[in-house]
Amino acid sequence: MTDRIMNFLRDRRPEGPCLVVDLEVVRENYLRFAKAMPDSRIFYAVKANPAPEILALLAELGSNFDCASVQEIDMALAAGATPNRISFGNTIKKERDVAAAHARGVTMFAVDCEAEVDKVARAAPGARVYCRILCDGEGAEWALSRKFGCEPDMAIDVLSHAHRSGLTAYGVSFHVGSQQKNPRAWDQALESSANIFRTLSYKGIELKMVNLGGGFATRYLEDIPEEGEYGQEINASIRAHFGNRLPETIIEPGRGMVGNAGILKTEVILVSQKAKDDIRWVYLDCGKFNGLAETMDEAIRYPITSSRGGETSPVILAGPTCDSVDVMYEKTPYPLPINLEIGDELFIAGTGAYTTTYASVAFNGFPPLASYVI
Repeated sequence: MTDRIMNFLRDRRPEGPCLVVDLEVVRENYLRFAKAMPDSRIFYAVKANPAPEILALLAELGSNFDCASVQEIDMALAAGATPNRISFGNTIKKERDVAAAHARGVTMFAVDCEAEVDKVARAAPGARVYCRILCDGEGAEWALSRKFGCEPDMAIDVLSHAHRSGLTAYGVSFHVGSQQKNPRAWDQALESSANIFRTLSYKGIELKMVNLGGGFATRYLEDIPEEGEYGQEINASIRAHFGNRLPETIIEPGRGMVGNAGILKTEVILVSQKAKDDIRWVYLDCGKFNGLAETMDEAIRYPITSSRGGETSPVILAGPTCDSVDVMYEKTPYPLPINLEIGDELFIAGTGAYTTTYASVAFNGFPPLASYVI
């Protein structure tokens, strides 16, 4: 909770739930990543928070951008990025979107199968492709490698196919899982990547780049490693597995870049009980469909503060919509003040990432989550 955000909320008094992001925190995060991993290019994961002000700041600082769609590519270009600073990092793309990206000057594409290679070869001839490989994601809140990526042995075939198709087989990528709190989690995937590099080198295909992905955590209720700890462990693994033939590397921070820069302000709509002496239910004007989708399965437990002090007791926290899954915390109830009342405001920290982009457009008629960048 920064003073700038609290002053903004006090002075502006925005009505309804809203997210406020402090650009100074984003700036500090970028500079810490750059210092922790000076030999890696930063590709901000636009999907985390595509607010134009955030993209413009990062473009000014020299960031590159990882984009998941043509729309995100256009956002990055509008913010001041040049096409050579953009990667189309989604492994699931329509061929016409590959062509549209290539027409805009983008030349780097993610793939994880031969069919995707064929799309890129037809729609973006001569482009660079990197193949995403599977890794287990142990230690992360969400492992992200079931839907995306292929086995390392298959990546050799995919990149060989890219080479035969006239594309530049550029490198390997992986993702160690979202909110990864183990800095050693990159080691196994880097070992696999080095093996792919060596195998393809024997075939006359020289890869250049390893995309280390995202996964860098933001602090919620538990302590997390600092950027320097991630950098130290990752760089040690790169040296251990690649020796003197170090590859180019890129990182794709999203949550780690903007998560701690945002505060979500929400209002208590109702405090009730289902039975006498039962646990309280607290209903907010912001729930899973209004920006708090990452509370699914209670995976992310955000820090929540109230203007009220005093003794707390556990509550079940739910959103405002007419959907029974719109409950954020029930398996592990959340401690909130006993004297909490209808109309009170709560402040949910760590919400700079994956809130505005997850909010529904008009479910139950509620408008999208309002966003302010200061």
